Amino acid sequence: MESAFVGTISFTVHSKQPQGFQEYLQNLRPQWTQADDFLHVFWEQAFECSFPNPQELIQDVKTCLGEEKLESLPRTVFDMHMTGHSYSIYNAVYALARALHSMHSSRAKHRAMVSRKGVHLDHLQPWQLHPYLQENSFNNSVGEQVSFNSKGEIDSGFDITNMLLFPNNSFVQLQVGRVYPRAVDGKQFIIHEDMFEWQRNFNQVLPVSVCTESCKLGFQRRKQEGRKFCCFDCDPCPEGKISNQTNMAECLQCPDDYYSNKSRDRCIPKVITFLSYQEPLGIGLLSVALSFSLVTALVLGTFLKYKDAPIVKANNRDLTYTLLTSLLLCFLCSLIFLGPPGLVNCLIRQAAFGTIFSLAVSCVLAKTVTVVMAFMDTKPGSNTRKWMGRRLSALVVLTSTLIQAGICALWLGTFPPFPNMNMHSVPGQIIAECNEGSVIMFYCVLGYLGLLSIVSFVVAFLARKLPDSFNEAKFITFSMLMFCSVWISFVPTYLSSKGKYMVAVEIFSILASSAGLLGCIFSPKCYIILLRPELNSKECLVRRKK
Repeated sequence: MESAFVGTISFTVHSKQPQGFQEYLQNLRPQWTQADDFLHVFWEQAFECSFPNPQELIQDVKTCLGEEKLESLPRTVFDMHMTGHSYSIYNAVYALARALHSMHSSRAKHRAMVSRKGVHLDHLQPWQLHPYLQENSFNNSVGEQVSFNSKGEIDSGFDITNMLLFPNNSFVQLQVGRVYPRAVDGKQFIIHEDMFEWQRNFNQVLPVSVCTESCKLGFQRRKQEGRKFCCFDCDPCPEGKISNQTNMAECLQCPDDYYSNKSRDRCIPKVITFLSYQEPLGIGLLSVALSFSLVTALVLGTFLKYKDAPIVKANNRDLTYTLLTSLLLCFLCSLIFLGPPGLVNCLIRQAAFGTIFSLAVSCVLAKTVTVVMAFMDTKPGSNTRKWMGRRLSALVVLTSTLIQAGICALWLGTFPPFPNMNMHSVPGQIIAECNEGSVIMFYCVLGYLGLLSIVSFVVAFLARKLPDSFNEAKFITFSMLMFCSVWISFVPTYLSSKGKYMVAVEIFSILASSAGLLGCIFSPKCYIILLRPELNSKECLVRRKK
């Protein structure tokens, strides 16, 4: 029958073995305590003997010698180890002694009870010790901390024991775990499965204490509403979190510079990314920017070489030189957006882009206004005629450019851009980027540039049918139409992009709009200068005007 209890798992009151306790029991003799009748009675019942009684002449049972050994008794009769109940009494005596000591040491609270002879314990009521017991916390001789909760209870927990049976029918309760009621979630039960001794007839899988399977790595437990606490669902960890143990109550957050792998069981360092000169996208944009810069420089050189040609002189060649120079700078300023972001290039790249592009568009606007004013019916000596020519062009260019430069200066003086490490936009990447500082100022720069473009387009569209030399107003209309189309499509594309692709979108918009101005305005003139020189004459110019 005893074998049926082999492998039994039970919860017992927590206990520890004080040092010297077993030696004390081994040396215990009943004659030490003549006044303790309990020990004599226990000794007689345990060893089935009786101590000599002078009043009885004849004794039917064997005589107790007092030299019997307690360790010789079966464990079912007497356990040499301190049980949980004995350990609780042991701690209670310690706690009571310390509470009395605290009461004796406190003079301010118990001045009425303290006299020259000390504390009168005869008048002490049990309830007077309650405050000292609740505040009492100490380490006993075993080294364990003993403390009371708000209810006056000791939160010592329970021991998980496993019964082992030996061939001589003796048994032992082996501690295989512990219950910690004050531990955090998931740590209340500590069980050492390798120490279990199961029933010999038990050949099935180990029993489980939950109604669902264990959550694997990469999953976290979620309690099922309306069911027992042992019933739960397994939810995958969200992005950026992991679980590297089974049955985790909550996934762990990866550090900011790490991200979770696909199985959500390990954190991996993030990769720092930016639009580099070495990657294919950066190489392509760099090649296009340098190619257009070279083409612009050749066009500028051609116009400088043929500066006295009628087609160059007819449309304000100083304004043409300024426009070509600004387009060359537009192509080159796109290179500032490539490479790792630093303090200097973050400060100047948007300001340079906005100012140079405003210069280019204002040159186009000045050329268009010049065409319109040239064909207005003006009288000699009127104020309108005085403002025609170079002074009008210079005024339009300077005013338009200085307004944009003022906006950029205000931006840099209040909320300037700065380099930033964006760790959350793209999973698995740390984006090295330029934080624009003030998004409002960034869109103010774009808005003013768009305003100049729209004004230039409207004026050029209205002047497209004027008998302009070589029909330049019509070419400006096409160029501004392309320019506006590029930057209108830029805004939604820029906002929907992330990381280095945002930078690539802005570079592409700079190159496309600059190439549109260069191609639509100057390709017809280069065609005439280089391939049709017979049309580049004063006679053809006058005939086309007529």
